[in-house]
Amino acid sequence: MTDDVARQTAIELLGHYRRKSLSPVDAAKAVIDRIRTKDGALNAFCLVDEEAALAAARQSEARWAEGEPRGRLDGVPVLIKDLVLTKGWPTRRGSKTVDPDQPWDTDAPSVARLREQGAVLIGKTTTPEFGWKGVTDSPLTGVSRNPWDTALTPGGSSGGSAAAVIAGMAPLSIGTDGGGSIRIPAAFCGAVGMKASFGRVPAYPPSPFGTLAHVGPIARTVPDAALMLSVIAGSDARDWHALPSDGRDYGDGLNDGVKGLRVAFSKDLGYAKVEGEVAGAVSRAAHAFEDLGAIVEEVHPGFENPHDSFLVPWFVGAARAIGALTPAQRRLVDPGLLEIAEKGAGYSLDDYLDAGHYRTAIGTKMRLFHERYDLLLTPTMPLVAFAAGQNFPTIGDNQRWLDWSPFTYPFNFTGQPAISVPCGFTDSGLPVGLQIIATNYADALVLRAAQAYQGGHPETVRQPAI
Repeated sequence: MTDDVARQTAIELLGHYRRKSLSPVDAAKAVIDRIRTKDGALNAFCLVDEEAALAAARQSEARWAEGEPRGRLDGVPVLIKDLVLTKGWPTRRGSKTVDPDQPWDTDAPSVARLREQGAVLIGKTTTPEFGWKGVTDSPLTGVSRNPWDTALTPGGSSGGSAAAVIAGMAPLSIGTDGGGSIRIPAAFCGAVGMKASFGRVPAYPPSPFGTLAHVGPIARTVPDAALMLSVIAGSDARDWHALPSDGRDYGDGLNDGVKGLRVAFSKDLGYAKVEGEVAGAVSRAAHAFEDLGAIVEEVHPGFENPHDSFLVPWFVGAARAIGALTPAQRRLVDPGLLEIAEKGAGYSLDDYLDAGHYRTAIGTKMRLFHERYDLLLTPTMPLVAFAAGQNFPTIGDNQRWLDWSPFTYPFNFTGQPAISVPCGFTDSGLPVGLQIIATNYADALVLRAAQAYQGGHPETVRQPAI
């Protein structure tokens, strides 16, 4: 029974609360029990606050009993990635260099919105140090693992969040994405992960990776992701990039389908190498949009691989992330992060400006592309999860995480909304992700397309036996 409760979606839990067939305390106890019994295999958490979670759940239970829930997530268990400030809890960012013994008296905007809407915060999930790479291990917390096969990585940098959500340790988590950090683990773990349009979800403090960094939901289903985005989207005075609040409910129109939409499908963006089973699953998913009434055309958006240009702001951001550390602190840092920070410190102003000019060019190209096509479909990842504790797979010529994640980071450059939704499994039982992208600020369209696909393919929504 406990496992059944822990596997409920947020929307299912809210329905139970209304009918009084379950309470927020039941849900909190169920996910806490799941964490106790299963997280030893995954290492998805760096902090679990059972006492605070149960206290919040009891308060929510009382509100529901009186028929006065506080908000749209009242009583729903939610997780927070450990890059996101959370009042009362240390935010150590996967780093031994962050002193936990300091005032933690500020909520990031997304966390503040969750509290306002009654969410029950359970704990903080693991991240690589300062979120610098696409797998999840750090000097502070060690290696996190994939719930489908604990010998494998969950991806990163929101790997703890995706692993925990799919493992039934909460239906929702806040993730961050500077080059794929929501979508990579969503694909590897079989979750729904959305990088909302840049500015859609306010962030504070600013990421050292600047305007590459996005905030968004990780969930098991598209309706849950839409619900969470409805809560965390909006303006916040601390983020001058934040889009104005419009009060939009991203559940509205979610089931309107994709009939008549012009959909571009690019199997490799014109430059990526994709494993056979992944290519097959994504191709079948793309052509399923034809059955849903969309007009699907196989076409590339036409930009060259932005790998080299993306490295510049990414490495510069790494240099900024650790720039104030003392020599003694640097000895505690992940060697890979130290390496790219050193390279980032060596870039010239011209290098940085050139990368910015390329970013402008690719952004313009995608705006024009979306005048012809409502959506772009690609694989989320060109491969499935590989061995945990490694920065890259042993097969292929991979030097950086960007080398094995060619489909995600281009759309951090452009700031477009992009979602990964599970679209099948390999013969070995590992999830494959489909990435759906729309023009800037068309977040509702991305969610609508993802729901059209997932709603028609319920077999892709699975949870592992850990």
